[in-house]
Amino acid sequence: MKIRHVLILFIITIFNSCAVKEKKQTKKEIFLADPTIYVENGKYYLTGTKNREPLGFAMYESNDLKTWKTPGKDSLFMILKKEDTYIGKHGLWAPQIFKENKNYYLTYTSNEQTCLAISDSLLGPYVLPHKKPIDTSEKNIDTFLFKDEDGKHYLYHVRFNNGNYLWVAEFDLLTGKIKPDTLTKCFDQTEPWEATLNYKSNPIMEGPTVLKMKEKYYLFYSANHFRNIDYAVGYATSDSPYGPWKKHQGNPILHRSNSDENGSGHGDIFKGKDQELYYVYHVHYSDSIVTPRRTRIVPLKLNWNEKSEIYDISVDKENLIIPVME
Repeated sequence: MKIRHVLILFIITIFNSCAVKEKKQTKKEIFLADPTIYVENGKYYLTGTKNREPLGFAMYESNDLKTWKTPGKDSLFMILKKEDTYIGKHGLWAPQIFKENKNYYLTYTSNEQTCLAISDSLLGPYVLPHKKPIDTSEKNIDTFLFKDEDGKHYLYHVRFNNGNYLWVAEFDLLTGKIKPDTLTKCFDQTEPWEATLNYKSNPIMEGPTVLKMKEKYYLFYSANHFRNIDYAVGYATSDSPYGPWKKHQGNPILHRSNSDENGSGHGDIFKGKDQELYYVYHVHYSDSIVTPRRTRIVPLKLNWNEKSEIYDISVDKENLIIPVME
């Protein structure tokens, strides 16, 4: 009887262990490209490029960055739908949320044009007042809206001209328009890591995020075609929102060599509840397949460099977060 009892307990233990493992494996990863995270009232809110029907921007929320759920009862919570915006033959990409006073502003790409939608709630719905892009003088994508200490707003974005190049312009939040006479190109493709041979393309620099720390402007960007396994992230610094920009000698700070995943890039920086900086980004689906792209979050490490008087920034790969749905 004792042997039989022990055998039964052993079988039950193995069964329970397998059940726990099965439960862990059934948690679903999040597949958002070009992701961004907004922090409010002790919660994290994640959105990004979905690239599948229904087209638009879905929103997820989390308390700890690790497990996520939809803010509502439905399995999919949309803050902006395809039918509520300007759209052509191309989809909806690269959202960013910016708050000014009591309004939330959603900048994003639709049909290779930049759009601005507004809501009085973080969770939307967001409305595009005139269903028109911000600037139709040239194809432009991948926006980041930045407010400087003097109250001026700047729109960092990508403009097409035989490649993707980063530009900045002063932005009028009330009219939703850039000031054309302030349009300034940030920089050209100059570094070997920005143009590897693993995927042939025109010069590509995209996915900007801008921070200001100790009177210096830090412009983070991704380089190479997103299908390139060497899609990666670097940054440049300046004394002005317009530049000139000096690229960091430690670039790229995020690359498959230190993320262990191909196509690591195009994300956004946010401050966590612990007051530390994090970078949310996407990676290729696998070593051989690009899409759907997977979402990742990694802490940033900042080390003050007395000689250069800027922060040397790197990623803390040992604390990488793979966000999953509850």
